[in-house]
Amino acid sequence: MFVWYVVASLLLAAILVGSALGKLRRADAVVQNLDRAAVPHAWYPWLATAELAGVAGLLAGLAWRPLGTAAATGLTLYFIGALAAHLKAGDRTGLGPAGFLLFLSAAAGVTSLL
Repeated sequence: MFVWYVVASLLLAAILVGSALGKLRRADAVVQNLDRAAVPHAWYPWLATAELAGVAGLLAGLAWRPLGTAAATGLTLYFIGALAAHLKAGDRTGLGPAGFLLFLSAAAGVTSLL
């Protein structure tokens, strides 16, 4: 299962680096997505920081798995919050990407325990 943990962690880390950079650079697609979820622009740096902290934890977790488990758990909660924000705002278009990242975060967390 370690191979699946590595695959899930590296894929999630790569996606999250792109997501965080999009938030920090205020990329049009990212801004439109977060606007549909009614996320205040002032939150972008904090959300990007949370994503990058998750990336750091996932990568460090390849060497010390408890840290990877903690990072994956935090990211799972992060994406539950993302899903909730989209649902609360009535935005159904953001559910797919947030749901996929929730699944990938949970998969990294579960495989880190096996």
